Amino acid sequence: MWWNYVIPIVTLIVGLVGGFFIGVYYLRRQLTSMQNDPQMLQKMAKQMGYNLSGKQMQQAQQMMNKNGGSMPGGMPGGKAPKGNAFPPNKRRR
Repeated sequence: MWWNYVIPIVTLIVGLVGGFFIGVYYLRRQLTSMQNDPQMLQKMAKQMGYNLSGKQMQQAQQMMNKNGGSMPGGMPGGKAPKGNAFPPNKRRR
């Protein structure tokens, strides 16, 4: 009786966990291949709305190589705030 509900629930949990790890593996593989292919990096930047110059392209590749594929702060040349956007002594209203 109650075991009729256990199999679908266990299957769902195993599928979600397996899908997560397959997705992480695929994403890491794509980022690794992107580090070696400037055209792929340029294509990704254009999809994100950035138009990178040659110098910015080299900076992006260096950052990806240095950080193991992750790019904190977005793409180079972006308009990310420097430092703390909301300092503690200036309250946001």
